[in-house]
Amino acid sequence: MNLNENRNEDWMKLMLSEMRQRMEKIALGGGKKAIEKQKERNKLTARERIEYLCDSAQPFTEIGGFAGYGMYEDEGGCPAGGTVAGIGYISGRQCVIVANDQTVKAGAWFPITGKKNLRMQEIAMENRLPIIYLVDSAGVFLPMQDEIFPDKEHFGRVFRNNARMSAMGITQIAAVMGACVAGGAYLPIMSDETLMVEGNGSIFLAGSYLVKAAIGEDIDNETLGGAITHTEISGIADYKFKTEHDCLDHIKKIISKIGAPEKAGFDRVNPAPPVKNPSDIYSIIPEGNLKPYDMLEIIERMVDNSEFNQFKQDYGKTILCGYARIEGWAVGIVANQRLVCKSKKGEMQIGGVIYNDSADKAARFIMNCNQKKIPLVFLQDVTGFMVGSRSEHSGIIKDGAKLVNAVANSIVPKITIVIGNSYGAGNYAMCGKAYDPRFIFAWPSAKIAVMGGDQAAKTLAQIQVATMKSKGREVTPEEEKTLLDTIKDRYYQQTTPYYAAARLWVDEIIDPINTRQLIAESIAASNHNPYLEKFNTGVFQV
Repeated sequence: MNLNENRNEDWMKLMLSEMRQRMEKIALGGGKKAIEKQKERNKLTARERIEYLCDSAQPFTEIGGFAGYGMYEDEGGCPAGGTVAGIGYISGRQCVIVANDQTVKAGAWFPITGKKNLRMQEIAMENRLPIIYLVDSAGVFLPMQDEIFPDKEHFGRVFRNNARMSAMGITQIAAVMGACVAGGAYLPIMSDETLMVEGNGSIFLAGSYLVKAAIGEDIDNETLGGAITHTEISGIADYKFKTEHDCLDHIKKIISKIGAPEKAGFDRVNPAPPVKNPSDIYSIIPEGNLKPYDMLEIIERMVDNSEFNQFKQDYGKTILCGYARIEGWAVGIVANQRLVCKSKKGEMQIGGVIYNDSADKAARFIMNCNQKKIPLVFLQDVTGFMVGSRSEHSGIIKDGAKLVNAVANSIVPKITIVIGNSYGAGNYAMCGKAYDPRFIFAWPSAKIAVMGGDQAAKTLAQIQVATMKSKGREVTPEEEKTLLDTIKDRYYQQTTPYYAAARLWVDEIIDPINTRQLIAESIAASNHNPYLEKFNTGVFQV
């Protein structure tokens, strides 16, 4: 390993260490004191519930661990969006699991909580996976009710999704392990089966204090809506248990008896590890992502036997397209190439930029994968489409639209990994969040923004300086530099993977070494949905 590779590896591992430290803090939820109070009530934490429920020998893929990160600081924060969630295996069956974290504001729903819970339901619906709700929530966070209650993508959408999933035949199991109040009370009752833990689980539209205020009735919460009440009197719940462990054990029994699902039929053979060492990935991405590198070297450390069969290898070289296998699954890979290379006309092409020929090639390849029912993997490190008179006269907008059209209408599962830059329309063309990837993950080196930080900061600074000068104000070079630095710092904060993950623009920030496994788990989940639409691109300029 040379000096540059050592520096690259040190840089990546330093970012990974920072990511793990932040995640360790997030995993504490509302903090150690809140966890101690949970224990005093004989309750497990959300993460402990999931760990006990899931098969220990199988992976658990957390989704939205960084949701809410750095947000709601005035309200005390909302670690992991107040909900621990992901995809795990229960009794050998892949399931979506959503667990309210009662240590975070009593499990109250912040705006990001609603967005995260809807994302988990979306994953269950897209992939036809059973979904388990581990309920322990005080309901909507009232100080922010206007941002979570009434809109299309707010709290009420959860119950609409409950109904839609039921109609789709997707199994929904709700275990009420704590409070389940007000509108939230509809979630377990709209699930297929409802389990409750005696002494802690409760379901009611209004608690005892509100009942007293509203109608003058004196009653305690357990009598009003506890496990005994709802299994023996109202009939709302189906099972009651003395302990949380008993409750979770029963979920395992229910899942173990579900009939085998239909499959999409994506091709899989016996997996083979990469020939090239996957840990080399750490040293390939250049420090700061400022220099060219060969994306092929990364691909060959992800795919089975390090075999990547390139499509149109000598054409459109700033996007690599080709077929491979990942953990045995057949995949089509579309990846930005960061090397400076020559076009078919002998012209130099800047790495990470999408040119006419590379857009044309990628669009054709995506159509081929749809024709063959091969899932697509997008590896993003893109600075955008090529600009300038030569590109414009050659129809870069038309070729770009062709690629965007193919991505938007693609019916096979799309899994996106943001490795480095994800700027401007390049984010769209390479299947960013707006283009419905089944799953989207980011490396710690990822940057997501409308354009690069330096260009954006200079543009914004020039606009502000011009505005000040138009009002007759003199602006010194020192003031211009201070203004530029301030804008640049703010802009760079908004391009980090943490900023993106906090807002669920990506599902999770991941260790690059785990990319191969996560892609395989994503395809395994996708394979549960046999209902692929017919591929049709509509109006497609050629």
